[in-house]
Amino acid sequence: MKPDEFRQHAHEVVDWIADYLEHADRYPVCSRSRPGDLLNALPDAAPEEGEPMSRILADFERDIMPGITHWNHPRFFAYFPANNSGPSILGEMLSAGLGVNAMLWQTSPAATELEQRMMSWLGQLIGLPDGFHGVIHDTASTATFCALVCARERTTNFAINHSGLTGAAERGALRVYASREAHSSVLKGARLAGFGADHVVAVDIDAQRRMDAADLERRVTADREAGFVPCAVVATVGTTGCTAIDPLTAIAPVARRHRLWLHVDAALAGTAAILPEMRWILDGVAGADSLVFNPHKWLLTNFDCSAFYVRDPDHLQRTMSIHPEYLKTTRDAEVVNYMDWGMQLGRRFRALKLWFVLRSYGAQQLREMVAGHLALARAFAALVEADPEWELLAPVPLNTVCFRWRPAGLVDADTLNERNAALMARVNLDGVIYLTHTKLDDTTTLRLSVGQRATGPEHVQQAWDALRAGARALSGKDADEDA
Repeated sequence: MKPDEFRQHAHEVVDWIADYLEHADRYPVCSRSRPGDLLNALPDAAPEEGEPMSRILADFERDIMPGITHWNHPRFFAYFPANNSGPSILGEMLSAGLGVNAMLWQTSPAATELEQRMMSWLGQLIGLPDGFHGVIHDTASTATFCALVCARERTTNFAINHSGLTGAAERGALRVYASREAHSSVLKGARLAGFGADHVVAVDIDAQRRMDAADLERRVTADREAGFVPCAVVATVGTTGCTAIDPLTAIAPVARRHRLWLHVDAALAGTAAILPEMRWILDGVAGADSLVFNPHKWLLTNFDCSAFYVRDPDHLQRTMSIHPEYLKTTRDAEVVNYMDWGMQLGRRFRALKLWFVLRSYGAQQLREMVAGHLALARAFAALVEADPEWELLAPVPLNTVCFRWRPAGLVDADTLNERNAALMARVNLDGVIYLTHTKLDDTTTLRLSVGQRATGPEHVQQAWDALRAGARALSGKDADEDA
């Protein structure tokens, strides 16, 4: 593609993106594709000859767009926010154009030093205490895995890195502790890091679905007496199911007493701490060894951009680093080489889009956005509480409301679960809103997560209207009224 052709088609693509960001709400929120729709539309083999970009862009509209679920949609209330923004997209475009591999300082000094400064800015924005040092990973799952490997090597004095899993066999099995509300990445990370699923210990939760620090103490003590080796605890600030906030002020002393690595998973909720009135969610984080939160969830920075902080970067680097001759440079003693801070050797220039976002919006506008989302979640919770046929199923400390439809006189648990599953399927199929669910104590729980850039009060009201209309249709009330 010659520069003039690139310029022409790039303008077309940017115009398309700008129009999409302004009018994403003209699409059904959730894709209506059926399994195999796109596969059946695509040729079985790559073309022998190149095709014109005009045809490729036309096929993008015809074949790809129907299979897109619109995370940018203002009525996307599923899973968690996955925001982007114009400034972030522009930064991503420049990063792609530069084609930087940010593995070493020397491979692009600006990429490393901008990442250092952005991690410092983010830490200040969320009130992270002095002494933490940051790196950008792709996802919180990667960061949690790195934290567990660091914990493993600290507990075994690097025996597993040197000798494999047999190197620590005589010590007894290593144990990881997390509440049963913790994210699935804890279990996956523990499996991949060699702990094994059987050695991830589920700690009890309290009435607010937070980790019970007293039960953590009991389980760690019992495990040590039984010959296990307690190694790490993962506390969650904003659990995926219901955004419960594990009490770090109670967990950190237990971790310190038993020499457990304390990792804090604040993947979604960490962004809320940019509000001074929400800093309480990280009370006690000074006692943590590591923390992760994702600007790509709720801070207008497109996927992927996950901020991982550690207290001891030297330990992280000793755990992760490999130094073949071809990667050594004369500057290594003077600079940060982020290839030593995680699994990846090759690394994208993610800090650039973050820099664009933080400078373009400024801290105050970002705070206003987050505060607005929190207010919308509280407003939706108030609607639920005010209607006798609906009920809240968990506290609402952040942006996610856990609730269900409970028709008058219906008490059978299985039937209630079936009704709520049917309601969710119905409203999602209608395309006006998109919700997902969880299970809280075997109760099918609908979740409404507020956090998209363009979501406003009218969209939350539309969600409530769609849910009530769906409930009326399922209960036959519309038919009764028509009759």
